[in-house]
Amino acid sequence: MMATTTRLAAALTSLAALLCSVMTSCHADGYGYYPSPTPTPTPTPTPSGAGLAVGFYSYSCPNAEAIVRGVVTKAVQQNPGVGAGLIRMLFHDCFVQGCDGSVLLDPTTANPQPEKLSPANFPSLRGFEVIDDAKSALEAACPGTVSCADVVAFAGRDASAVLSGGRANFAMPAGRRDGRVSLSSETLQFLPPPSFNLSQLAASFADKGLGVDDLVVLSGAHTVGRSHCSSFVRDGRLNASTSDMNPALAASLRQQCPANAATDNTVVQDVVTPDALDNQYYKNVMARNVLFTSDAALLQSSKTAASVALNAIVPGLWEQKFKVAMVKMASIGVKTGTNGEIRTNCRVVN
Repeated sequence: MMATTTRLAAALTSLAALLCSVMTSCHADGYGYYPSPTPTPTPTPTPSGAGLAVGFYSYSCPNAEAIVRGVVTKAVQQNPGVGAGLIRMLFHDCFVQGCDGSVLLDPTTANPQPEKLSPANFPSLRGFEVIDDAKSALEAACPGTVSCADVVAFAGRDASAVLSGGRANFAMPAGRRDGRVSLSSETLQFLPPPSFNLSQLAASFADKGLGVDDLVVLSGAHTVGRSHCSSFVRDGRLNASTSDMNPALAASLRQQCPANAATDNTVVQDVVTPDALDNQYYKNVMARNVLFTSDAALLQSSKTAASVALNAIVPGLWEQKFKVAMVKMASIGVKTGTNGEIRTNCRVVN
């Protein structure tokens, strides 16, 4: 506890020198401005690295992004938890086999254990039906044109826009192809579990070309959604004598996650604004009101603690960083051109 407090104090001291310039840039760049939930149409595809392009379907399927956005918006407005699931789905897809829709594949006789049946995804990962609905609408409008991998990327973007009230709305490059390999065993190899410490998390993200700041920023998605009690109880997070969790939160969670319970209950990840994609997560980290070891780990170094403090204090800063980090993550290991396919049904290979 003392070490964490010392690191946070050091981070806050260094933060003072940066805050003025950051605040100035926030006003200059319009942080805090709520953009329209509908991105400005792109007249021609704009290259955006990794072989992807913004406006990729401008000619082949002009309404592609609007179709996905309509399906996702309706689903998330009805159930915000689905939006959290769609954001998480993009992360889980991209960290395993790259952003290629492999997380969507159902089990078959030839492959009885795909990614979606891994303990990291089943039964907690949700939103598959939303992807199905969006893909069905796309097939009706533009058969064989839009990949399932791009649907997952668009859905993650659109869920972010809805849950943030438009503050985290951004252009998502497209042009991904769908993969044909999906192995449950690879999720355990590549997806960082909630028990990881900071060095383990940093190494996992570095393997995917993401930096420590990306780690801090993308962790902010834990401001929405729910978690199974088993995801944090096993780490001793609720132990009154050793936990680094706020005692009041720990006491509340012990009531919601009783020992030896017959069912694995779920709890909200952000007790303050559970259905809003906002910077409350970072305030929760600083107040030790977070569920996972991996959340608390962000205070283990002065650098990450300073990033946490900035995201908590500066209005609109995290949303701007989140947009960039999501696009960067959505370019991990993408398959383009003749590498991969465009599935007709996102649950099975062609």
